[in-house]
Amino acid sequence: MSENLVIIPTYNEKENIERIIRYVFQMPMSFDILIIEDNSPDGTADIVKKLMQEFPERLFIEERKGKLGLGTAYIHGFKWALARDYKYVFEMDADFSHNPDDLMKLHDACADGADLSVGSRYITGVNVVNWPMGRVLMSYYASAYVRFVTRMKTRDTTAGFVCYTRKVLETIDLDKVKFIGYAFQIEMKYTAWKLGFNIKEVPIIFTDRAEGTSKMSKGIFKEAIFGVINLRWRGMIGKIKPKKI
Repeated sequence: MSENLVIIPTYNEKENIERIIRYVFQMPMSFDILIIEDNSPDGTADIVKKLMQEFPERLFIEERKGKLGLGTAYIHGFKWALARDYKYVFEMDADFSHNPDDLMKLHDACADGADLSVGSRYITGVNVVNWPMGRVLMSYYASAYVRFVTRMKTRDTTAGFVCYTRKVLETIDLDKVKFIGYAFQIEMKYTAWKLGFNIKEVPIIFTDRAEGTSKMSKGIFKEAIFGVINLRWRGMIGKIKPKKI
């Protein structure tokens, strides 16, 4: 078993899933992969299960009954990882919008002392490829809004390409994480920051998916915008505390 686990949530990712799995497994650093599969009707799970025969003890799947939200998928994966001996736990999309080569940069940032490393689109300007300008501006100013409200210094607060050290996931009370959409990404970073963990941003280039369909929706965006105010309030009144052991 590797000390590194990459968690990849999937829903209708048959065009991408085999390529992303094979890409990660051919890298010079060893990574295990856990697929959190939300009952994709396109046969994504069947592709993964076939590959599990080729990559035993490296590729795993947890199947759920349906689309239950990005946040709950990652929480499920975090708990799975904590029940085992993984030291570094990564979030990554299945669609190659996150370059798997950057997993090693995220790992090295944590190995060098960060508690949480973030693949950042905005730490060295705006590093996004194939997004329409309207979406670039929405994402950039959403992160600026989060920084203004929360007072966090992290520039890419909505980033979904992340490495957590084990101690961060052990300290956060995962059962109290409230958001299920992209606000989940903000909540996890804010919680880690409020608990005193060191967050390191690593510059990446984000490339929009070439295959499959985006899962972004107005509801997800709305949750992120209004959820930030709730997060700041919870932080101000002392509601964010380490998990009780």
